[in-house]
Amino acid sequence: MAAELFEGHYVWHPAADDRVLASACVDVRAGRYRCAYEALAETRSDFALRAHRSLVLASEAAGTDLVERWLAEEPTPEAALMWARVAVQRALRAADAHDERAEALERIALTACDRAAAMAPEDPTPWVARLAMARLHRPRDPAPHGLLTSPPGPWRLFAHVLSLDPWHREGHHRFLSFFFTRHGGTVNAAWDVAAFLSQRAPADSALRLLPLVALVESYNPTQLLADRVWEQPQWRSTALAIYQNWLPAVAGYRFTPVLDLAYLAHALVMAQCAFEARAVLTAMGPYASRMPWSAFGDPAEQLSRARRACGLPVPRSD
Repeated sequence: MAAELFEGHYVWHPAADDRVLASACVDVRAGRYRCAYEALAETRSDFALRAHRSLVLASEAAGTDLVERWLAEEPTPEAALMWARVAVQRALRAADAHDERAEALERIALTACDRAAAMAPEDPTPWVARLAMARLHRPRDPAPHGLLTSPPGPWRLFAHVLSLDPWHREGHHRFLSFFFTRHGGTVNAAWDVAAFLSQRAPADSALRLLPLVALVESYNPTQLLADRVWEQPQWRSTALAIYQNWLPAVAGYRFTPVLDLAYLAHALVMAQCAFEARAVLTAMGPYASRMPWSAFGDPAEQLSRARRACGLPVPRSD
């Protein structure tokens, strides 16, 4: 799916150009679930789209009782999945806020994930939702051979996700985030896991971006020459390889993969590859994501700075 042309403003909504998802989000905000059901029901054989849509819809529904009402009225696999997604979001927010209800919400979320998995055994999404909570207790399964740091983690749970979908995008990102320093991991472990997982993936897979995600996560502006890291041959060649092998595949996506494109565009701009970055930013159209830009300052300002560096227009109000 080709992104729309840039018309002088950024569109920050995570639905981007997925019109079905955007309509479902409006429906959810109005307290209705029919469009959400239809948006998810058509993804039963497209796990990447199912993960994306359910995650965005859950962010809209988490502050309401919509999913509980939906599950009571129409206990479909889609209702169960949405309950799991919402319950996990609530549990993680409570844990991060040191809310006294955190343990109870975590138990509810685990129950919701189990129910969703039982209703759709072939769907990896409930297991990916469960993987998002692994950082709360930090399981220490031994790492497989091939990793320099051999970092322990939720390897068994991740292996189950891979058994259902070997290249599940969100599953890989959730697993990698377990090793981020803000979740109790280390920079070296995150880099090691990102390299290990990306090298397993096909050359034209978005999973090749994982090392760039780990690099942004480890960014420390107080370090000497922190902004020059992307110019190092290792990172420049990584970004250029993704540009050459993955970007052409984006035209076949059902929606514009804004977040992945943003990480690639950022890396290319930082690596002084303006020609390639321009093509990636153009592929994004008007759609924007907070990350990776927010790791370096105000996301709108950082995105505009990148676009200017490539000779592309920016919103007039910037």
